[in-house]
Amino acid sequence: MSQLTCLVLPRDHCHLLETNSIWQSDTSVEKCSLVERILQLDPLELNIFRGITLPDAPIFGKVFGGQFVGQALAAASKTVDFLKIVHSLHSYFLLVGDIDIPIIYQVHRIRDGNNFATRRVDAIQKGNIIFILLASFQKEQQGFDHQESTMPSVPDPDTLLSLEELRERRITDPHLPRSYRNKVATRNFVPWPIEIRFCEPSNSTNQTKSPPRLNYWFRAKGRLSDDQALHRCVVAFASDLIFCGVGLNPHRRKGLKSAALSLDHAMWFHRPLRADDWLLYVIVSPTAHETRGFVTGEMFNRKGELVVSLTQEALLREARPPKPSVTSKL
Repeated sequence: MSQLTCLVLPRDHCHLLETNSIWQSDTSVEKCSLVERILQLDPLELNIFRGITLPDAPIFGKVFGGQFVGQALAAASKTVDFLKIVHSLHSYFLLVGDIDIPIIYQVHRIRDGNNFATRRVDAIQKGNIIFILLASFQKEQQGFDHQESTMPSVPDPDTLLSLEELRERRITDPHLPRSYRNKVATRNFVPWPIEIRFCEPSNSTNQTKSPPRLNYWFRAKGRLSDDQALHRCVVAFASDLIFCGVGLNPHRRKGLKSAALSLDHAMWFHRPLRADDWLLYVIVSPTAHETRGFVTGEMFNRKGELVVSLTQEALLREARPPKPSVTSKL
């Protein structure tokens, strides 16, 4: 007679039996892409995770906003039935993040239904909530399907310059001011974990006025696993790159030192996607007023399918000398 052993776990721990994981077990440099390592979280206890800022992660003197969004979404995803995938998120950036200390992500299980689940995530440093994310997850279901948005006609990404190639061209371009070329040449260039190719490379600089719109292709460097949750976390991370700054384009001028800080960030995931394949990011800033700029975005795959819609409001103003005692963005 054969013997059968049964293991019974409480509902809150049932995720431990799931074989699907949004992270590879091996997070070594050889086996794991940089963006996946950036978004890696350490579980501390039930519903609580810890994230850090890696030395080779994008930083701008503070924790990159996309890191907050990507890590918080990863924390939320780890507490949800793997059959439910994020379809929307809304977040607020409250305080500047310190790159030198860990970030604690506390997940609140707001709702678990048959088809939907809701999570709230608080990002905490030094005892303060510095970022909040609310995300909704849904099981795959059949339903209506249409698409009115159309992908603009842009060059194929394989024909466009990489950021490294674009940097070399700008350094040697005689049509650009010498001071600007020298600044580009002497600035420390740190490769991003996301590959970006601008659709309309031009001779404009950050001191040249231009329309409030931008199109670029992007994809994660390195191959990712097939887990859709991971791909959406990576896209959430990448979505804050060169997003709110588009609202500054009409106001740029020689000598202007500006600051663009994300205030909130919202995303809607319409269709399955791959973050390690080219996605077209179409960004427009419809308006800016009273130090706040508003930007919208659409992401298309190479087949022209709309996969993500985004909005963000950001603080746009001339840069002022920093006050060491002030940590709030406001």
